[in-house]
Amino acid sequence: MTIETILVITIVAIAVIAAAVLWRMHYKGLITHEENTDLPRVVDKNIECCGEHDVCEAETLLTLTEEIIYYSDEELDEYRGREEDAYSDEEIEEFRDVLLTLQQHEVSGWLKSLSLRQINMPYQVKEEALMMVEEFRWARRENRSLKESKETTVQQ
Repeated sequence: MTIETILVITIVAIAVIAAAVLWRMHYKGLITHEENTDLPRVVDKNIECCGEHDVCEAETLLTLTEEIIYYSDEELDEYRGREEDAYSDEEIEEFRDVLLTLQQHEVSGWLKSLSLRQINMPYQVKEEALMMVEEFRWARRENRSLKESKETTVQQ
């Protein structure tokens, strides 16, 4: 390889790593951006907790009940007991297809359902699902902060 090729590959790798680090910092709340307060903010009604439990089930991945809820994924039961690194590409896509049909607030419930059914997800899809759960948690925190700041403003 030529020096130019190595240089281009190095620059692209650094850019990808930097983008991944910045993205992760943004979603962990370490980097924020100024919001345009003139624009209406869309708040997902599903972000709020139902309030019926001591621990919000939308926030935790712990299984608080033994009730199995299916998310139109009955076909995944055939993978019960399989190791997470023992899936073919086609089987991985079956999990990914289900994940992509879920709304963000349903992902943690789906993960709990798979756990109760003793289905180990392929690790590639598990990472995607956990990232979606983290994004949901971040949105809930943002939603609570927005409500608290509005309540404080109204009280003053």
